[in-house]
Amino acid sequence: MKQHDAVIEVMRANGGYATLGLLYREALKIAGVEWKTKTPFRSINRIVQDNRFFFRIRPGLWALKECKDTLPAQIKEIEKPEFNHTYYQGLLVELGNLKGFETFVPPQDRGKKFMEKPLGEAATVQQLHPFTYPEVVKRAQSVDVIWFNPRRMPNAFFEVEHTTGFDNSLLRFVHFQDFNIDFRIVASKDRLKEFTAKITHPSFAPIAPRIKFTTYELVSDLHSKAHEVATLENQWTA
Repeated sequence: MKQHDAVIEVMRANGGYATLGLLYREALKIAGVEWKTKTPFRSINRIVQDNRFFFRIRPGLWALKECKDTLPAQIKEIEKPEFNHTYYQGLLVELGNLKGFETFVPPQDRGKKFMEKPLGEAATVQQLHPFTYPEVVKRAQSVDVIWFNPRRMPNAFFEVEHTTGFDNSLLRFVHFQDFNIDFRIVASKDRLKEFTAKITHPSFAPIAPRIKFTTYELVSDLHSKAHEVATLENQWTA
């Protein structure tokens, strides 16, 4: 079996599509394939860019051309904001899990599909840890993704903004300015200029220097790299 056949087999087993992270984790397990290279992950990245067999749906998400007409709606309909929003929430949750954090998504988002499974199944925390006064914890209930450290304190807040404005997310961050939290807006790189203009408003002055703009591409790259590291660590301890 050739290397590209292993990638195809993993995608077929997953419904015709896969994140790079999933391919990194599963393709190397396919029996009968010789990865005669010191950089198998780079090889996988190169293989999925062969447009005879594969096409890109979103950053970090690839599919088989033979399955193009049978892909689930939330996978192939890239123009629908809600599907893109949930996809990047899912990547952030999986990334947090791989980095050793507990992860949380809002109750209203738990039933939404991420890679054909409810987003809530990927998150490890179903109820927010009571890290401060109840009224403040309640405000955190609607943050798109939260990472908690081992002391059950919030490490990072993520707000995914696909089409909506930044105001609500930024105002939500302001309420938590007294905590040592990594605040991140996750959006298309095309919206950086809009974000830069918005963050200068006096309302956000207390935390403006602490809020980072993170692109979809960076989230996807980090997600893939985290799976790569996890795969190597498993080989190290095997």
